[in-house]
Amino acid sequence: MEESEARVHFRVIRFIHEAGLRLRIGSVSLATACVVYHKFFSEYSVNDFDPYLIGSTAVYLAGKIEEEHVKLRDVVNVCYKTLHRRKPPLEVGDTFTALHESIAACELFVLRCLAFRVSFIHPHKFLLHYLKSLQNWFLRKDWENLPIASTSWALLRDSYHSNMCLKYPPEHIAVAVIYLALLCYGAEVPYNKYAETPWWKAICDGVTIENIHSIITSITATYEMETTFCKS
Repeated sequence: MEESEARVHFRVIRFIHEAGLRLRIGSVSLATACVVYHKFFSEYSVNDFDPYLIGSTAVYLAGKIEEEHVKLRDVVNVCYKTLHRRKPPLEVGDTFTALHESIAACELFVLRCLAFRVSFIHPHKFLLHYLKSLQNWFLRKDWENLPIASTSWALLRDSYHSNMCLKYPPEHIAVAVIYLALLCYGAEVPYNKYAETPWWKAICDGVTIENIHSIITSITATYEMETTFCKS
């Protein structure tokens, strides 16, 4: 992927997150919207389709997929205001009607492009399970003093700015964000260095340290992209 195209996807995923938060949809629905967007553009170029239209459609579609339905008019209004911060709120008229019809038509188009395969397994349920398991290995005061859980969730959310969600199994991503969160605070899992099986293999048997390092590299590359994006 060319860098310029990667930057476009980064901006649109940020737009999806902001619009989703304004619409008050949950983290799983937001993740689904991001996966729909990334899967679509794994087959097509941003030069062929308006990425913000695809992003808006992904938000609307994700609400249906995850049974967290959001009214189309709300998606139109919120996505328009998110994209056009300095403009007044959208009123009912030609622009509203055109956007409403565009997203409605694009919804079926995106579904066809994805062959209607829009049921996804996200890392979220694995991350929740793994964090609960790991918490039992720490002293209570140590766990409470380390924001491992909140940092892991933040890393997972940010990871969707890249298309790594299409490249790695969800359970491996869940382990990797915990591993990275522990590294961020210089924390070690108690007695891990004495154990025959490392903690990450104990909670996810199929993952390897190479998998973890590869995912962490992808996540850190996303933050490097954000730094470049903020400076430009």
